[in-house]
Amino acid sequence: MQIKEVLTFLESIAPPSYQEGYDNAGLIVGSPQWELTGTILCLDSTEEVVEEAIAAKCNLIVAHHPIVFKGLKRFNYKNYVERAVMKAIKNDIAIYAIHTNLDNMYVNGVNTQIAKKLGLKKTKILAPKQELKKLFAFVPVEYTATVRTALYAAGAGDMGGKSNVSYISLGASTKANSGKAKAKMEFLFPTPVQGKVIATLESLVPKKQLEYDIISVDNNLATVGSGMIGELSKPLKEMEFLAQVKKKMKVACIKHTRLLDRPIKKVAVCGGAGGFLLKHAIRQQADIFITADYKYHEFFDADGHLIIADIGHYESEQFTMNLLYGLLRQNFRNFAARITKVNTNPVQYFF
Repeated sequence: MQIKEVLTFLESIAPPSYQEGYDNAGLIVGSPQWELTGTILCLDSTEEVVEEAIAAKCNLIVAHHPIVFKGLKRFNYKNYVERAVMKAIKNDIAIYAIHTNLDNMYVNGVNTQIAKKLGLKKTKILAPKQELKKLFAFVPVEYTATVRTALYAAGAGDMGGKSNVSYISLGASTKANSGKAKAKMEFLFPTPVQGKVIATLESLVPKKQLEYDIISVDNNLATVGSGMIGELSKPLKEMEFLAQVKKKMKVACIKHTRLLDRPIKKVAVCGGAGGFLLKHAIRQQADIFITADYKYHEFFDADGHLIIADIGHYESEQFTMNLLYGLLRQNFRNFAARITKVNTNPVQYFF
């Protein structure tokens, strides 16, 4: 079994097209054609995790955070990034990151995992993606099956939480000397994959027989986006809920804004640095917003609307490893997948 089989599966769960523009998710080190010997799951592919993979004879590391965010011009072992990358290359260890594309998933996403830990009900994406396009392709009938399959693979066909959805209607061209039947095919797709979708379409249908239009769509993609919001089964007092968060999320401490002396019912969450979602949490009348990486002056932005609770970056995303482990174990039973034993949290606490 090759590494690419695992990567193809992971990208069916969290398509790379849904990562944010600043991100570097995907295969960072190694070849997808390598024979897979085992997988280590982690949040950060540090040098210690690479050493663990070597010792365990696992040649694939699946990390949440990319070890490389921007281009490296030199490899001199001068920092933890260069050391980890060089050690992986020297030992034929592949490193794959599944980052904001996994953050942005409603089904099997990072924030879904947090919501489950906290027992939230009636969950939905806090800030759904709005970058949708619609393709109308007019092709000869005999091409429809091939085009449909290929465009699904290119990232088209997501609709209302369902994948591989399209619509076809038959008709005849009104152009002079052309009475040949054609199919009108309709696909929704996220804006980032437009180039791939069009290139795929144009490679399959002869230019003289192909016509297509693309329009922007105002609808939100309800199953893709940032953060999550949901409700508790019953309201809880503020300190009671914070105590539950501390226990369920296994956090050492919680930094939070002043309490508002009102029950907690609606909860917004975002794994990692989610401060950019505060306005969405306020607009949707959340009682508390749980996230990480808040700076001193940013806490003022709560402004009495809700409680901001910073539980720590690592702490908010640590269960992502369990999520990936469960998905891989369900779909691949003939190779070793293990969660790292290395705690890669760079933040320590003194009590």
